[in-house]
Formats: sequence, structure tokens, C-alpha cells
Amino acid sequence: MSTVFNFTFVPWFRSVAPYIHTHRGKTFVVGIAGEAIAAGKLQHIAQDLALIQSMGVKIVLVHGFRPQVNEQLKAKGHTAKYSHGMRITDEVALDSAQEAAGQLRYEIEAAFSQGLPNTPMAGSTVRVISGNFLTARPVGILDGVDFKHSGMVRKVDTAAIGRVLDFGAMVLLSPFGFSPTGEAFNLTMEEVATSVAIAMQADKLIFLTEIPGIRIHHDQPESEDNPIDTELPLAAAEKLLATLPNGERPTDTAFYLQHCVKACKAGVERSHILPFSVDGSLLLEIYVHDGIGTMVIDEKLEELREATEDDVGGILQLIELFENDGTLVKRSRTEIERDAANYSIIEHDGVIFACAALYPYPEAKTAEMAALTVSPQSQGQG
Repeated sequence: MSTVFNFTFVPWFRSVAPYIHTHRGKTFVVGIAGEAIAAGKLQHIAQDLALIQSMGVKIVLVHGFRPQVNEQLKAKGHTAKYSHGMRITDEVALDSAQEAAGQLRYEIEAAFSQGLPNTPMAGSTVRVISGNFLTARPVGILDGVDFKHSGMVRKVDTAAIGRVLDFGAMVLLSPFGFSPTGEAFNLTMEEVATSVAIAMQADKLIFLTEIPGIRIHHDQPESEDNPIDTELPLAAAEKLLATLPNGERPTDTAFYLQHCVKACKAGVERSHILPFSVDGSLLLEIYVHDGIGTMVIDEKLEELREATEDDVGGILQLIELFENDGTLVKRSRTEIERDAANYSIIEHDGVIFACAALYPYPEAKTAEMAALTVSPQSQGQG
């Protein structure tokens, strides 16, 4: 094994360890756009989800099927009809949706059943369980439009889903629901994923979508000066949503953002919009500090606070580089533990990226600043 590999892999693996610990035992609801499956991304997505589950995360997977249903309709000589961002589901569309859902469920279960040697799925034992966990109601007539067999989630059987997750299996949901009388309704992946995340009070709601996320200047094209806004506080997301036209297409900025905002307002801590076009986007968002898509959160993850003894390890790791090159005077763990009350830190999502110590001298009415440090990755970012 090459020395270069050792020097790159070991620091990387250590850097993701805190996120592995943090997410263990948490519940994630992941919504996969049907476009991702149509683009041939299912195999890699399944491998990444299996890996995430193996690290102790409980996963509810909701698949979309918009392009697959449209393909079925086209084969039958019918045209897809939409209004208010929802499909108008007549009898032909309902039959097409049922056929598409059955085929996709088969493909998804097959993807999680692979265990070939020398592949990411080798040795995995992912159990996928589906069921009638959703009760639905009809959309009815909205602004004069009869949505027929299109529905909305009325109730989520959280107890049953919880038992399946505790059993160690992954829950797979199609965008279908049934009324108490057994009538079937075509739902949307986005509404199902959001409703389940809220009902389960999931730790994360994640959408794998056609869009890369929300840009800082959403109405301008991608550029170095207009990157993806990786962290969008709920208040800012609501303000942005109020300025946007209704999101009726998956490529509209408001389409997924409205569901992320709804989930966060209802108690889901974090909602994410990720591009399925980037291989491994789930892993990059969950286990890498800066992520890759847009995360909507109820509050800022950055915090300035006084240090405690629990922060000593993080402070030592932060200042070590600058001690080694002579920028800072070397300090032992004992010294920092003794003086922890003099330190202030800035952390982001639980990771310390800046610190400083202030030693007061009351007799001289002065104070000395020490160990002023900002991690190299965060320098120059304002």
C-alpha cells in the first residue's frame, strides 16, 4: 500500500468519524426523484444507502416515479396532465402509476439484494420492507380542477414504521396511499417523504433531485461567485420562498425548498436538497463537513461560546499545526485543561474551527490574548 494513500486515507477517515458517531441511531427519510432512477443512478445510490445503514442510521426510502409514469402514458397514447405541481390522475394515469410503482419496487429491492464479492455491496444484509403504512385522502377539486385519483397523505403509521426500523430493516415507500375504504390514490414522492419525516420526527429529510441545491443568488447562473448555499437558515429560506413563483416543476427553485421549509417548521431538524448527478452526493452531504447540496436548518450551526474541558481535544487538534510551524507557543494538554475557562471557541456543527484565550491581569488592568487560531480551511471566508 502506497505511502501517499496512507497520508490521504487516514486523515480523511479520522475526519468523518465524528459524523459516524453523531448519526448512529438517527432516522433519515430519503426521497429519490424518479429522474435519478431513469438516469441509471440506482445502483450507486443503493450502495451508498447500504453503507449509511451499516453505520447505524435508520432509513426510510421514498421513491418517485414521475418520468416512469409519463413513459407508461406515452406508450398508451396518453398525455400527462399537471396542475399546481401535481399530476391529474385519471383511470389511465392510475393504472400507469401502479405499473410503474411495481416495476420500480422490484428494481429497488433487487439493487439492495446484490452481494457480489469485490463490490460495495459485498457482505451486506440489507432487508427492505414495504407495506401499507400510509392512509391517503383525495385532493378533490382545487381551483376548479378535478384531480380525480390524485391524493394527499392523511395519516402515517409511525408505530409500524418504527418497529420495522428497530428490526434493522429499511422501509421502502412508493408514492401510493389508500383510503379506509381501500381506494388507491396517486401521491407525490415529495409530499410522502415530507409527511413521513414530520410524523416520525426524523433527524433528516433528504431529497436527491435534478437540481444541485439553492444558489446564493438563485436567479443567476452557476459561477465561482455564485456557489451553492450549503447552509440556509429557516428564516432565510422562508424569506426566499416568499419571493419565488410557485414551484410546479422539479427544476423550479421553490419545488423542493417548500417541502424543506415545511419539514423544518414542523420539527425536522435538517432538510437537504442534493444533486443525484454527483456520484456519492449522499455520502458527501452526510459525512463531509461542508457537504455538497443545500441544507435548510432551524437555526445557525455556527456558535461562539466559552470553552469547557470537553473542548480540550478539539483545541489541541486545532492549534497543533501552528505550534509545529512555530506560529504558536507549544501548550500541553494539562495547561489547556487548567486554563479552559480562559478559552473561547467558534464551532460549526460541533466542529471547532477557531479559538482564542484571554488571560486577565486585574492588577495592571490589562489582559493578554493567546492561542488565536483559525483552521486553514476556514481562513479568508469572512
